[in-house]
Amino acid sequence: MKIVFLDRATLGFDISLEGFNKFGEVVIYDVTKPNETLTRVQDADIVVTNKVVINKDIMDNSKIKLICIAATGMNNVDLEYAKVKGIEVKNVAGYSTASVTQLTFSYVFYFIQKLNYYTSYVNKGNWQKSEIFTHIDKPFFELENKNWGIIGLGNIGENVAKIAKSFGCIVNYYSTSGNNKNTNYNQMSLEELLKTSDIVSVHCPLNNQTQNLLNKTNLNMMKNGAILMNLGRGGIINEEDLATIIDKKELYCGIDVVSKEPIEDNSPLLKVENKDRLALTPHIGWASIEARNRLINSIIKNIEDYIL
Repeated sequence: MKIVFLDRATLGFDISLEGFNKFGEVVIYDVTKPNETLTRVQDADIVVTNKVVINKDIMDNSKIKLICIAATGMNNVDLEYAKVKGIEVKNVAGYSTASVTQLTFSYVFYFIQKLNYYTSYVNKGNWQKSEIFTHIDKPFFELENKNWGIIGLGNIGENVAKIAKSFGCIVNYYSTSGNNKNTNYNQMSLEELLKTSDIVSVHCPLNNQTQNLLNKTNLNMMKNGAILMNLGRGGIINEEDLATIIDKKELYCGIDVVSKEPIEDNSPLLKVENKDRLALTPHIGWASIEARNRLINSIIKNIEDYIL
C-alpha cells in the first residue's frame, strides 16, 4: 500500500509522520503545485492532503482508494465525484478546539490589557525614567461583566463561551444556520449582538449564508472600543469594509484567517493605518503542537478504520 502526503509543510516539521510507516510505502512532498498533483498521486492508494485540490481529473487518472484530509474543511476535494468513483474521503474534526480557543483569548488579552502599548513603553526605556512606580496612561479594562457575542456556537464557539463565562462575561450568540437551540446562552439577532457586544468572536463556517456576513453596514453598528475577532474562515468579514472602518472608528480586530491565503500584497488589511487596532496572524489558530499531534493521530486512525 502506498501513501502520498502532498503538503507536509502545512503540518509543521516538528511533528513526526513515522506512525504511517506501518501501512506500507510512504512518500512525502512538502509542497505540491496544481500541475504536479496528478503525477504524484497516480499510483497512490491513499492520499493525504491539507489544501491541495483533488478533482475529477485526478480521480479519473489515478487509482486512489482513500483521501485523508488533514483538516476539518473538505472543500478542496470533489466529494460528489468521489462518491461516484467509490473513493472514500475522511476528514478530521474537533482536534483544534483548545488551540483556536486559546488564540481567541490571546487576542482579547492583547487588546483589553493594552499589552502592545505597555511592553513598548518599557522596551523604549521609559519606565526607568518615571518618577513613580507605575505607568497607567493607557486605560485598560476587566473582562468581568463585559458582553461577549459569539457568531457560530459550535464546538469551538461553545468552548469559548464556557471560558468567557468563567471570567464573568455575559455571553450571547448568533446562530448563522438558525438551527442552534442552545439554551445555556442567550440567542440574539446579528444586529442586536453587534450593537450590544464589547467583544465579538467569529467561529462559524464559510458558506452562502456567511459570505460577507459582516460588512460596512453592520460593522458600523459595533461599539467604539469593541474587540472583533475572526477565527472561522476568511470571507465571513468583508476585508475591504473592515479595513476602512478600523481607520474610521475605534474598533480592535484580531484576524487569523483571510479570504485568500497566504495573504496577498494588495490586501486592504495590510494597508490599515491604525495598526495598533489590528492583530493579524497567519492562520495559526488550529496549529498548537498538541492539536497537530491530535490531527496526525486521527489521520492514522482514519486509515486504520478504512483498512479494517
